[in-house]
Amino acid sequence: MPDPHQPGEPEGLDRTGVNPSGMAMGEADSLERAEYARAAGPGGPGTEKARSLWQDAWGDLGRNPIFILSALLILFLVFVSIWPGSIASRSPLACDLGRSLDPPAAGHWFGFDAQGCDVYTRVVYGARASVTVGVCATAGAALAGIVLGGLAGFFGGWWDALLSRITDVFFGIPILLGGLVLLSVLPSSTIWTVVGFIVLLGWPQVARIARGSVITAKQHDYVMAARALGAGNTRLMTRHVLPNAVAPVIVVATIALGTYIALEATLSYLGVGLKPPTVSWGIDISAAAGYIRNAPHMLLYPAGALSLTVLAFIMLGDAVRDALDPKLR
Repeated sequence: MPDPHQPGEPEGLDRTGVNPSGMAMGEADSLERAEYARAAGPGGPGTEKARSLWQDAWGDLGRNPIFILSALLILFLVFVSIWPGSIASRSPLACDLGRSLDPPAAGHWFGFDAQGCDVYTRVVYGARASVTVGVCATAGAALAGIVLGGLAGFFGGWWDALLSRITDVFFGIPILLGGLVLLSVLPSSTIWTVVGFIVLLGWPQVARIARGSVITAKQHDYVMAARALGAGNTRLMTRHVLPNAVAPVIVVATIALGTYIALEATLSYLGVGLKPPTVSWGIDISAAAGYIRNAPHMLLYPAGALSLTVLAFIMLGDAVRDALDPKLR
């Protein structure tokens, strides 16, 4: 009788390595793998397609409540910026001095400012200037930074050295102080003047990030292989390097958008940014500074709208950063 403590043949096999059905062990394993693959089907683990970084990131964002909340708030702000009349029936410039500094009441939930203008209407219409400045300035700075930084990182040499010295000069200029100096010498400041100033001083940060990402991406094996197969610089840059180097730029630009909105409000508050009759949260906050004790509602609502907007874009940027950086997972 065999000793039960001694190792024996695998279960279901005799001493010749054949199972009771007459099938050899290797044949049985092959059949088992085939049955597993057949049971898995086209979407099973044996046939699962590799997901790209962007597909993986989008799946993570769809499960992130912070991203969903911030994205819904930003979509609402964009809607209000494009169609402010859909939720505010009055004109932001229709004022009645007889109702100056009136507190919130039925039909006028945010009260009136010192000029007798409805605060709710001005808060709604003020979103257009702030969102326009933030989006356009971010797009312009990102585009300039990607082009200049990408070319410097890809080609290197004297172009890289020249751009590095230029960015060092711009980094030495505080953006708020630069705005006070540059915008104060202009006869008038419009939305596009503020956008141009932010792009002028905002592109070096994006350019430095883009340069570093391109330098890292161009050293990968797939870029070397494409170059060995005869791909030119344009194809390498547009098809292989930029798509794999743009993720950090998107993260920085998303976070900077909220910063640029706050910068526009700060410049308007200091009197060198947007000026009346343009409706802006910064202008309204500046006008409310002298009435904090008598009419705090003048300051509370535009400042609250500005804070929520900046917070939404910063939260969105944090969520995008977590999704696009595999090292954080």
